[in-house]
Amino acid sequence: MELTLKPWEKQDGEKLAEVFNGADRTFTSNRRPTPYPVEAAAAWLEQVTEKPETDGLFYAILADGEYAGFITVERMEDVHCRDAEIGYLLKREYEAKGITAWAVGEVCRKAFAAMDIVRITAYVFDKNIGSRHVLEKNGFVLEGIMKRALYKNGMVGDEYIYAKYRP
Repeated sequence: MELTLKPWEKQDGEKLAEVFNGADRTFTSNRRPTPYPVEAAAAWLEQVTEKPETDGLFYAILADGEYAGFITVERMEDVHCRDAEIGYLLKREYEAKGITAWAVGEVCRKAFAAMDIVRITAYVFDKNIGSRHVLEKNGFVLEGIMKRALYKNGMVGDEYIYAKYRP
């Protein structure tokens, strides 16, 4: 399978909505509605495609030319300005194929090259074992656990905080 990271473009709203709507969103934030409308995807793309790479990387994950997911690394602000947060999501049919592990490795290399950051942080639901393994495979270390910090779908859970440091 040929894997590539492609910068999102303003006209990709339909593709981004398809990714969100084709993914298991059990372990994602509640900021984006379900189903995710094309208009919301287009509005987000309008914002992020204007950002310079020094502030964030926003990529579609392509598998054999098909839109399989997305991955972002976005610089934080204020006293956290040398830190960036990573986030990613795959459509269900692309899960458990090593795609996310590959994409995390690629985007971290790109982020450390393009951005003036000293670390990349990931916030993970306690029950998202797959994501925790992906991060650990890519050199992220568990820094801490925020007990009972998350609430989704009527359940309270712990939040795991991982970080990867500039080599």
